[in-house]
Amino acid sequence: MFIETEQTPNPATLKFLPGRPVMTSSTRDFASADEATASPLAEALFNLGDVTGVFFGRDFISVTAAPGVAWSSLRTDVIAILLDHFSADMPLFAPGTAHDIRVPAENEDDGAMPGDDPADADIVAQIRELIDTRVRPAVANDGGDIVYRGFERGTVFLRMQGACAGCPSSTATLKNGIEQLLKHYVPEVTEVRAV
Repeated sequence: MFIETEQTPNPATLKFLPGRPVMTSSTRDFASADEATASPLAEALFNLGDVTGVFFGRDFISVTAAPGVAWSSLRTDVIAILLDHFSADMPLFAPGTAHDIRVPAENEDDGAMPGDDPADADIVAQIRELIDTRVRPAVANDGGDIVYRGFERGTVFLRMQGACAGCPSSTATLKNGIEQLLKHYVPEVTEVRAV
């Protein structure tokens, strides 16, 4: 088995491609070692001690290194863990854990998100369609994901995951890319914010 690596726009994050599907549907972001207990693979990566984030995409795993950690030494350890995991055909998730959760359920209040107004249903549908068909595939190429979290009074709220979370160019991606795209196709959109 051969695992390819790719750089991402986030210098702290590398994208690892095992040459086989990782997630069959959805994505999964692990932002802490506590969250990683749901996945033996994510937990093993966090146990390296130099990992601060793990993201499972459709056919890749993005790993974020702690500040000051050189990828030249960490890359070999990550590849060894991935090779062991995929060669042994181990399960991606521990039995009994929810495995296809990208973000909290939309009706779950995380303290920062507005609820979508039913009067905006057509606008929200257009926004979601653009995000799912134009934004998410492009962001996945860079080792991350962007998930819709809400729309309120012209503002679209998005959550960045994987290589996108903490990326130095994420603000430019939001403002110059996603915001301009949404404003162009959905005139009711006036701003895009990360949450």
